[in-house]
Amino acid sequence: MPKKLYKILLIFGIAAVLIAVPIFGLAYNLAKNLEVDFLDVGQGDAILIKSPFGQNILIDGGPDSKVVEQLGKNLPFWDKQIDLMVLTHPHDDHVTGLIEIIKRYDVKKILYTGVVHDAPNYLAWLEEVRDKKISLALVDRPQTIKLGENCGLDILFPQKSFIGQGVDNLNNSSIVAKLFYGQNRFLLVGDAEAVVEKELLIAGVNLKSEVLKVGHHSSDTSSSEEFLEAVNPKFAVIEVGKDNDFGHPNLRILKRLERVGAQIFRTDLDGTIKFVSDGERINKK
Repeated sequence: MPKKLYKILLIFGIAAVLIAVPIFGLAYNLAKNLEVDFLDVGQGDAILIKSPFGQNILIDGGPDSKVVEQLGKNLPFWDKQIDLMVLTHPHDDHVTGLIEIIKRYDVKKILYTGVVHDAPNYLAWLEEVRDKKISLALVDRPQTIKLGENCGLDILFPQKSFIGQGVDNLNNSSIVAKLFYGQNRFLLVGDAEAVVEKELLIAGVNLKSEVLKVGHHSSDTSSSEEFLEAVNPKFAVIEVGKDNDFGHPNLRILKRLERVGAQIFRTDLDGTIKFVSDGERINKK
């Protein structure tokens, strides 16, 4: 092949690759499906939301850096942006993996409660946030985060401010959010326990959702019968590690989920669990 022709073909080849990536990204964003991936990070929570409008939202990061590997598997190789990071509460099995994510991804905004906690991993996460100068939004009341037309996150809890406060049981400072797209709902409760569930029920919050991220890794401290009946989930997702030391998931809770008719999925048995919504139906991917 003549040298000049080879150079021309090489230039066209490089141009094709540069053009292909944005086109692929455009197709990805125009899919108009919502995808929710409950990432297998062991004994901890990490939820990746890919909105119909191109945003990546990461709720919690699990107990170690395994979340980095999981994001690499579940996002396109060229996509290194997290539009919104949500820390439900600062226990190690939710915050630790977020430290490495901040180092490796372009995180645009962070949502958390501002609750006081002096554990090293939480402090290290706050230090990374400060060093990267990431925008912080404090949740101190119910509100809606709009992602696009008929799509967003309804923050249901906390219903009061935890900013600058110490809390005896950090699980009960967890952000509880309902993700909605069209007619579909995903209820994401962090580690909120029965006391929070009762508060939401007393407040008359509409909890009904097709998908429930089961509270506190299916511990018996969460998932009261009244709460599960109010949610009435079609699918229940338990984020839990294999052979964990806590006895999760609790057999009593599994029976309760079965009684309300939920199909149960577990990361310790099923790995990463994915759902796709077109705004009318939710399907397991």
